[in-house]
Amino acid sequence: MLKALIFDVDGTLAETEEVHRAAFNAAFADAGLEWQWDRELYGYLLRVTGGKERIAHYIDTVLRKPRNADTNDMIALLHRRKTAIYADMIAAGQIELRPGIMALIDAALSTGVRLAIATTTSRPNVDALLAATLSGRGAPFEVIVAGDEVPAKKPAPDVYLEALKLLGLDARSCLALEDSANGVRSSCAAGIPVLVTKGMYTVSDNFDGAITVLDDLGSLAERAAPSEVGSAILDSVRAHHETANARSIHQFTF
Repeated sequence: MLKALIFDVDGTLAETEEVHRAAFNAAFADAGLEWQWDRELYGYLLRVTGGKERIAHYIDTVLRKPRNADTNDMIALLHRRKTAIYADMIAAGQIELRPGIMALIDAALSTGVRLAIATTTSRPNVDALLAATLSGRGAPFEVIVAGDEVPAKKPAPDVYLEALKLLGLDARSCLALEDSANGVRSSCAAGIPVLVTKGMYTVSDNFDGAITVLDDLGSLAERAAPSEVGSAILDSVRAHHETANARSIHQFTF
């Protein structure tokens, strides 16, 4: 039985990556750096999870410059500035939740399905997004695990394992919602079935291991009446979860 939904954030809850990219570029400009990440370059850098790690990867592989303690301090300062800029942009209303997300959250809350977040992004980024998009809904996510709160970021399973620990649930009773290959690898490594909604930067990712891959959650309720969209999405998500668990049991039946 499905007991909890565990959401990724960037690209899953909301299509945030273009806001992140703009915030990175603004932080670079503020620091007097002539760095400019266009969409093609940012798509390449997204293979690395974590903002600080992404800047380091850019220095290592694109600029090809050696790093030292001063460079790492600069990376930390750039990332803090970028995070502040991102929060201001989100608060200004530059983003909204992806199709079907709000309806699924409301349906889950009304039926006792618990909600959690397991993300590579930093806690301030999560807080900024939730404050801007879920105002008036209290705190629907009872567990939030961010990338800097665990030893290793995705594709390592650490954020999902910590979320399971805090929820007090086993992996097969949960369903992860992701948008990237790294997210699928992370959730699968934690033993959690995963459903994918492709993001603008992850449409060509390899989603092997996912139970299904969708354009967005809204596609699960195309024929539902407006008042039934949330329940239609949740019913479909439950069915996918049951199918995944049935397949898993069958694999071990001899």
